[in-house]
Amino acid sequence: MFSGILSSPGHGPSPARARLVLCAMSMLQFFIAVDVTVVNIALPSIGADLGVGGHALTWVVVGYTVTGGGLLMLGGRLGDLLGRRRVLVLGTSLFGAASLLAGLAPEFWLLVVARLLQGAGEAIALPAAMAVIVLQFPDGPCRSRALSVWAAVASCGLVLGFVLSGIITAHLGWRWIFLISVPFILVVVLAAVFLVGDHRTVDEDSPPLDLPGALLLTACPLLFIFGVVEAAEPDTPVWVVPVALIAAAAAGAGFVRVEARSRNPLLPLRFFSDRRRVAANLATMLLSGALSTSFLLFTFYLQDRLALGPLGAGLMMVPLALGLIMFSMLVPRLLGRWGARSCVLAGIGFTAAAMATIAMVSALDAGGVALVPAMVLIAAGMGFGIVGLQYIAVSGVTEDDAGIASGVQRAADQLGGATGVAVCVGIGFAPARHALDPYLVTALLAAVGLMVGAVVAWRMPAADLHERAG
Repeated sequence: MFSGILSSPGHGPSPARARLVLCAMSMLQFFIAVDVTVVNIALPSIGADLGVGGHALTWVVVGYTVTGGGLLMLGGRLGDLLGRRRVLVLGTSLFGAASLLAGLAPEFWLLVVARLLQGAGEAIALPAAMAVIVLQFPDGPCRSRALSVWAAVASCGLVLGFVLSGIITAHLGWRWIFLISVPFILVVVLAAVFLVGDHRTVDEDSPPLDLPGALLLTACPLLFIFGVVEAAEPDTPVWVVPVALIAAAAAGAGFVRVEARSRNPLLPLRFFSDRRRVAANLATMLLSGALSTSFLLFTFYLQDRLALGPLGAGLMMVPLALGLIMFSMLVPRLLGRWGARSCVLAGIGFTAAAMATIAMVSALDAGGVALVPAMVLIAAGMGFGIVGLQYIAVSGVTEDDAGIASGVQRAADQLGGATGVAVCVGIGFAPARHALDPYLVTALLAAVGLMVGAVVAWRMPAADLHERAG
C-alpha cells in the first residue's frame, strides 16, 4: 500500500501521498538546518559548562557544516546505488542518534564527535530526501513549488535556530538544543519506511563506492578552513598556516585525479560539461558564504557590541524569520514570471544591500532595531537567490543523476557557507592583523564574493538567460 512512491514513468504517486512525503522530508530539512545555527547563541553556555574557550568552540559550528558538506556527494551516490529509502533511513537514524549523543555528551571532545556524526548523517540523508522530492514532482510549476517549500523550510530552520537557541538555552539549558529534535527525527524515519519506495538506479554488480574521493573532498575544505582560522590567531606558529593551505590544495588536486581515474567516481567529471549547473553551484557557494556570514554578524553585534543575553539576541532575530516566511510565499509566484536567473540576481542584490546596512549600523554604533532592515534584506536574498539557484541546479535531471545533482547543490551550499564564514569572519575579526572596524571589513569581503556571484549568474549560457520556471 505504501510502497512505490518513486514509480515508473507515467505511474506517479497520488497528490496526497506526495504532500505527505514533502512534509516528512521538509521536517528532516528543518531540523538539519536548525542544527547548523542552533549552537551559535548557545556557544558561551557550552564553553562555560564544558570548560573550553572560544577558539575550540569554533569547531562545534564548522565541523558540522564542513563534514556534512564534504560527504554530501557520497550521500548522493549512496542513494543512487543502494536505494533512496534505505539510505534515507540510515542517514536520518544516524543524525538522530548523533543528536542524542550531543545532548548527553559529558566531555567536549565527545560533543565534537557527535557534531561530526551529525554532519555525516545529514550528508547521507539529505541528498536522498531532495532526490525523492525532485522525482516526486514533475518539471515545471509543481516542482518549483515543492523546491520553494524545501528552500523556505531550510531558510526558516537556519534562522529559527538562533531564536530557538536563545529560548531553549535560557529556559532549559544548552543540551536541549540537540535533544529536542530526536522525537521528530523518529517520525521522519517511520515516514521514510512506509511512504518512500526503495528505488535505485545501479545494480548490485556496480564498482565499489569512491571512498577516497569522499575523504579528499572533505579534507580539502576542512584543511583550508583550519588554515584561515589559525591565520587569525596571533600565537599560531608561522609554518602552520602555509602547511594547512598547501595540504588543502593537495587534497583538492588529489580529488580531481581520483575522480578522473575511478571506475565509479563520486563526482563524474562529465558533470562539469553542463555549464549551467556549474555556474549555479558556484554562485550558490558565493551567495551562501555571504548569507552565513550575515548570521554571525547579527549574533556578534547583538551579543558582543550590545551585550544582549541569549534570549534577547534570539528574539531580535525574529524579523529575519518573519521575512523568510513572507518571501517563501512570494518567490514561487515570481519565479515563473521573472525566471530563475532574474531571481538569483535579485537575491544577490538584496544580500549586498544587507551587507552595506550592517556596515553602516556598526559605523554609527546604532541599536539592535537598526539591524531590522538588514535582516529583511537577508531574508529576501535567501528567498530569491537560493530558490532560483536550486531550481537551475536540478533542472532537467533524470532518475540516473538526481542524487548527484542534488548532492552537488547541497554541498555547494554548505561548503560555501562554512568557507565564507571562515574567510570573511576570520579575516574581519582578526584584531592582530588590522585596526579597521571588523564589521566593515567582513561586509566588504562578503560583498566581493557577491560581486563575483553576480557576474557568474549574469554570464550563464545564453540558452538559459530567459529560462522560466513554468
